[in-house]
Amino acid sequence: MTDEKQLQEQADEEMINQGFQELLDSYLATKHRKKVEIITKAFNFAKQAHKGVKRRSGEPYIMHPIAVAKIVCTEIGLGSTSICSALLHDVVEDTDYTVEDIENLFGSKIAQIVDGLTKISGGIFGDRASAQAENFKKLLLTMSDDIRVILIKIADRLHNMRTLGSMLPNKQYKIAGETLYIYAPLANRLGLNKIKTELEDLSFRYEHPEEYAQIEAKLQETQAEREEVFREFTAPIRERLDKMGISYRLMARVKSPYSIWNKMQTKHITFEEIYDILAVRIIFTPKDPEEELNECFNIYVSVSKIYKPHPDRLRDWVSHPKSNGYQALHVTLMSNKGQWIEVQIRSERMNDVAEQGFAAHWKYKEGGGSEDEGELEKWLRTIKEILDDPQPDAMDFLDTIKLNLFASEIFVFTPKGEIKTMPQNCTALDFAFSIHTFLGSHCIGAKVNHKLVPLSHKLQSGDQVEILTSKSQHVQPSWINFATTAKAKAKIMAILKREQRGMQQSGEEILRDFFNKEGLEFTPDNIQKLCTLHNLRTQEELFSAIGFKTIIPGDNDKNELKDKPATSNWKKYISFAFGGNKSNKDKSEEKEPIQKIDSKKILKLTPEAIQKNYVIAECCKPIPGDDVLGYIDDNNRIIIHKRQCPLATKLKSSYGNRLLAVQWETGKSLYFPVNLYIKGIDHIGLLNKVTEIISQQLNVNIHKLTIETNDGIFEGRIQLFVHDVDDVRTISTNLRKISEVKTVTRIEKFEDLPN
Repeated sequence: MTDEKQLQEQADEEMINQGFQELLDSYLATKHRKKVEIITKAFNFAKQAHKGVKRRSGEPYIMHPIAVAKIVCTEIGLGSTSICSALLHDVVEDTDYTVEDIENLFGSKIAQIVDGLTKISGGIFGDRASAQAENFKKLLLTMSDDIRVILIKIADRLHNMRTLGSMLPNKQYKIAGETLYIYAPLANRLGLNKIKTELEDLSFRYEHPEEYAQIEAKLQETQAEREEVFREFTAPIRERLDKMGISYRLMARVKSPYSIWNKMQTKHITFEEIYDILAVRIIFTPKDPEEELNECFNIYVSVSKIYKPHPDRLRDWVSHPKSNGYQALHVTLMSNKGQWIEVQIRSERMNDVAEQGFAAHWKYKEGGGSEDEGELEKWLRTIKEILDDPQPDAMDFLDTIKLNLFASEIFVFTPKGEIKTMPQNCTALDFAFSIHTFLGSHCIGAKVNHKLVPLSHKLQSGDQVEILTSKSQHVQPSWINFATTAKAKAKIMAILKREQRGMQQSGEEILRDFFNKEGLEFTPDNIQKLCTLHNLRTQEELFSAIGFKTIIPGDNDKNELKDKPATSNWKKYISFAFGGNKSNKDKSEEKEPIQKIDSKKILKLTPEAIQKNYVIAECCKPIPGDDVLGYIDDNNRIIIHKRQCPLATKLKSSYGNRLLAVQWETGKSLYFPVNLYIKGIDHIGLLNKVTEIISQQLNVNIHKLTIETNDGIFEGRIQLFVHDVDDVRTISTNLRKISEVKTVTRIEKFEDLPN
């Protein structure tokens, strides 16, 4: 046994040293100053600190910090400070060493980054909603002090996702959900395109293993065909670029499995119907860096002479970079085979920025400070403003931040012609708040392209916007309904809360005066009675309503308090006198079995369990065969959600500790309602064909059916009772065999339209 242990230790030692050597080699291959000594010192320190500790996969723990450091170095392109911080990122959290120890050994900068990483450890989220919001705030605050904290955190998450296979299923859903909800958008916002794609694909792989495998197999099957299309399409482009004497390389960009699946879900189309799986990248080295922009357009003009461009599909991210620094010229061209193919034109510098994000700017900028970094600063400043007055609820807080993470951009001009980057679908009100809080809170309308519009008017790219204000204007509660940016929503909520606090104070004073005048005692009991009388939950709501004059204390209130003296409170104690509160006891007995559920085990969804213990979520109505998870709600019920249900996505990232891995074991014994949407070309006898397939051939019960035709096109919705997803597939496949039927899609609600 001892020999075996020694051999194992020897093998571990070799693995660790080899891993560190690979890290050093990749660091030495970069353009950074070669500070090998401090990196070696950090490695030796971390190795000693984590000695004897193993990861869940069985390898020595130190392999994780080495892997994170390697990602930081090779995939994000950071230098020795970040590599050292990555090697040390778990030392303070997992061992007895403190941030002071790190500072004494490695200096204040590395200590500060390690401290930032320690504060946001354990994923973004802890166990309680408030703790999750708190931790997320910490993440964003440390991020605005030093962006490297979040870059290393993303590298840490990427390595955790790459090794997620050794985790328990319920942990996999939590971590994958959190990754999709927070980390992938963060990576995207910081321009880490390659990492964002990998995070999305890995999350998708663990959440929907079957769909992932199907898409991978189809990509494999169609690879040869794509290579042929790429070769034929790029041959004349190569010829033209060679003639122009441009130094370039051509690459095929294949859409990621997650993007393909996402498009299939949102557009309700099959894999075969996605036309943009292949895109072409032209990456060139400009003869003169000053002429980089012109060369992009020269290449565009020359390829447009070979193939016809799509009139509405030119995206100029060169003149107006995205707020994450991304620059490229996107043009969609019609190939000789009648296929639309997107061509992305970018320089080597732009390509580096697209792959490595803001870190790549540091390679090209001496002494920092560029316009692009200004965009990042602006974004971080917005986040700091949100943090000043966040909503107390963790979910609201995350949603507010996500408004800023996911936003696609449009470009809007001020009256003086300055350009502002705004999120898509933003309103004139959002624009006002983006310029200044005073302007936002006093605006009464706007002029868009010199025409008067209301505050709720949605802005388009290229609009010129002038905000109209009035000193007498105040923030209205209804504004929250059409504000879309995080900044505007946060400011409106903060101002409304401030006003409400003022009204609560004046309401409390009015109520005190009323009590004194009527000779009543100002006690919590009496206040609670008035709350019950006016159907209000808290005394704050009561004070606020009195302050806003929606409730005026009068005879009713006086009678309520005088007719029912407070002494009736003895009733509260009856239950204790006669052996305890029965209803409470019953409740605790009902909750007991669910509290005993072992979240590490996979929950079996048998017919008996579904009928007795579990609730099928109304929002997504899962049926056997759907990828699902269980969520323990506040009443200790287990709710079954589809894994891709929007609500489940939030639950995964905010209440990960309440998730359960779930498996269907219903057989063909239960029936579940499912809604199908069909669309096609109208024809006499078509309805008869549809019902014949469903009822006679497949013997399925139709519960509800609506069909309408318009200009030769028919649309129908059918509600059926089926056993599982296989039944739905069989029905859909058979319906598609009807020549007139062009679309068959499963929808959540009977009234829904496919997106």
